[in-house]
Amino acid sequence: MAWPKEMRDKIRSGYIFDQLTLEMVALKCGVPYDTARRWKMQAAKTGDDWDKLRVAHTLAGDGLETVARTVLISLVVKCQATMDQLNNNPDVPAQQSVELLASLADSLSKAVSSSKKILPETDRLATALEVVQKLGAFISEHKPALYVEFVDVLESFASVLEDEFR
Repeated sequence: MAWPKEMRDKIRSGYIFDQLTLEMVALKCGVPYDTARRWKMQAAKTGDDWDKLRVAHTLAGDGLETVARTVLISLVVKCQATMDQLNNNPDVPAQQSVELLASLADSLSKAVSSSKKILPETDRLATALEVVQKLGAFISEHKPALYVEFVDVLESFASVLEDEFR
């Protein structure tokens, strides 16, 4: 079946600008996924790389800001969860725990530092995340029975932080 050029353009637009997966945009437009995939591959061969355009569109909007915030929040939550697991698992060798914590701290430091350079407004978020991290360490040290509940609450609170610092 021959599809009109408008349908190919609609698939391309949905994938690049609406940020839908190729499967979703194909389904939404009533085009078989294999057809949409073929169009995408053919376009790439002619220099119309939908993936590169999709990334560029994301970064041109507030996509980079959203990604940076999401990464920071997710990293803090993962750090807290990892600390919790290490604190509750005495079988992990001390050297392995220290190496893991050092790696997490380094990753967090780099993520915060790069966010400050890329997005100065994210500095407020970095400060908030640092406070949350210090609170987590305090709870872990002084009220260990509350730590698991703290991590659960923190996972829910991550979306509040995201919204507040947009």
